[in-house]
Amino acid sequence: MNTLKMHRPGKVTWDYDREADTLYISFGKPVPALTMDLGGGLLARYIKDTGELVGFTIAGVRKMVGTG
Repeated sequence: MNTLKMHRPGKVTWDYDREADTLYISFGKPVPALTMDLGGGLLARYIKDTGELVGFTIAGVRKMVGTG
């Protein structure tokens, strides 16, 4: 398993896709990244070479918060 690292982001952005019920969170400008499934609909996005965490994807948000 990779060790993920996170630096203090300059900017946190997010986008919610209502149709897919998926929340995308990016630390800094969104960049191409690999995905690690953390279970329960939580996915970590990271840079392969550095292990830098660049965001999260959360699938099934309505179910997680009990509104769906």
